[in-house]
Amino acid sequence: MKESVESRLGLFFLVAIIVAWAVLESVGSFGFFKRGHHVYANFKDIQDLKIGAPVKMAGVQIGRVKAVQLTNGLVHVQLDLNRDADVRLDSKASVKFTGLLGQNFVNLTFGTDVAAGEGVTLPVEEQPDFGQLMVKLENVASGVENLTKSFSGERIDNLLAPITDFLKANSSNLSLTIANVKTTTDRIVTGQGTVGKLINESALYTQALDTISNFQGVSAQVTDIAGDAKELLTNASQVVAEVNSGRGTIGRLVKDEALYTETTGSMTNLHQILLKINHGQGSVGKLINDDSLLNNAKLSLQKLDKATESLEDTGPLSVLGTMASSLF
Repeated sequence: MKESVESRLGLFFLVAIIVAWAVLESVGSFGFFKRGHHVYANFKDIQDLKIGAPVKMAGVQIGRVKAVQLTNGLVHVQLDLNRDADVRLDSKASVKFTGLLGQNFVNLTFGTDVAAGEGVTLPVEEQPDFGQLMVKLENVASGVENLTKSFSGERIDNLLAPITDFLKANSSNLSLTIANVKTTTDRIVTGQGTVGKLINESALYTQALDTISNFQGVSAQVTDIAGDAKELLTNASQVVAEVNSGRGTIGRLVKDEALYTETTGSMTNLHQILLKINHGQGSVGKLINDDSLLNNAKLSLQKLDKATESLEDTGPLSVLGTMASSLF
């Protein structure tokens, strides 16, 4: 009987331990029962973040703050993550709060890099201090309050008094100005005046369109002329290139040195010949410069003329006799 009670007590305590372990495992309050891994983050200011504060990703709790300590001018925070937490090396940590009076927590963003292992230090995003924001909002509220006070009561009357006096003094002029503006706009709407015709009549638009069309035609012709001129310049460039390369008659005349040498020699010879002719040298020179040949030619022509006259007087038979006697 005694052994039976002890067995029952032992079994009861065993079941109690198992149930307690299951509860703690489901709650996840103790890292001993919910194994995971630790990562770190270094902040300039954790804004009243406490140990045990939750670590969340997209609003889902994936761990808790394990430890906080100051190191090298930064706050070194140890994060105890669940074993199924999908934290990457480029996941960024930031301190956020829930509501104006809510608890601060560490928020982790989704990453794209490889999974963060044990002891990895994550990059951080510093958040503005909520206390400083409240101070700035308080200053803004004070400024708005002072502004409303400056426009309240008698001060706003003093501010608007000059404008009111101006309107009262120039009410008639303002009325006339408004009436003139209305008349002008009515004339424009009905198509009167230059501005009204420009706005309402389509003739100017048609003329402008025709002018643009004509201008396009002229520009097309100018483009054609420019094309022809470009083609002419291209052909001229080709001709000059051929001349420079010594092709063709002109190219040979320009580039062939043999022709230049022959022409120079010919001009030299011609110069010498003309020089000799001018000095009366040679047959041609004597023909041109010697008068005796001309005189002899004149005498011969005179004698021939006299001989023909004597033959005419003698008659044909006498001529034949004279010729025959000369022969025999």
